Amino acid sequence: MRLYATVAAGGFRRHATYRVATVAGVFTNSVFGLVISYTYLALWDERPHLGGYSADDALAYVWLGQALLTVCGLMGGGFEDEIIERVRTGDIAVDLYRPADLQTWWFSANAGRCAFQFLGRGVVPMVIGWCVFRFTLPPDLGTWLAFLVAVALGTVVSFAIWYLVAMSAFWLLDGQGVVQVAWLTGLFFSGMLLPLNVFPGTLGEIARALPWAALLQVPADVYLGEHRGWGLAGAYAFQGCWALALLGAGRAAQTAATRKVVVQGG
Repeated sequence: MRLYATVAAGGFRRHATYRVATVAGVFTNSVFGLVISYTYLALWDERPHLGGYSADDALAYVWLGQALLTVCGLMGGGFEDEIIERVRTGDIAVDLYRPADLQTWWFSANAGRCAFQFLGRGVVPMVIGWCVFRFTLPPDLGTWLAFLVAVALGTVVSFAIWYLVAMSAFWLLDGQGVVQVAWLTGLFFSGMLLPLNVFPGTLGEIARALPWAALLQVPADVYLGEHRGWGLAGAYAFQGCWALALLGAGRAAQTAATRKVVVQGG
């Protein structure tokens, strides 16, 4: 456990060194938050309580999306590109010879990244957004804590999704096509474009049942107090079940990949 704690700490420090990139990311998230906020205001002005949200709730959702964009890896965890490149060059063989489990190693490194992104690119855009729009805030400390748990579970589901994407490189040798498909799918089904509660009929039911809903929609609904009591337990169970299923699938893919590793160019 000490090894993986060290890896997590290293992941945090590694991303903390990119201060200019962090400031640029905060600026970008804030600008997009402002643009999307005014778009949502126009939409909710025409359709009050769309998706069961008030205008203030919808604004909170916008800024939660900007805050969790990198924390929950809505557009990629970053580490998957490293794994794919290491498979392509053959450097993955070095990783497999380490006295450490490959999946747990990258999980720990990603946990450190998520912790930094939460502090570096999550908190500041939320503060900026609230100063401009005074959107909905959780009414009590319990809701804040419940939200943080949902975010933590969302990061686990995100890691599991992107780890599976990275494992595809063992067979495809170049997994960028899979990355692009996963990126577009996650952008749509996470609720980043519109809350999944707005999606109509069968499409909405399917979208809310897919694992990407655990990355933004579930944490946002917990933040807004939509899940309480047994409803909150059900939301956690939804995230936890997807996390276990996808981590198990990643473990199976890793086991199959390491039995017969095909290396290109290394």
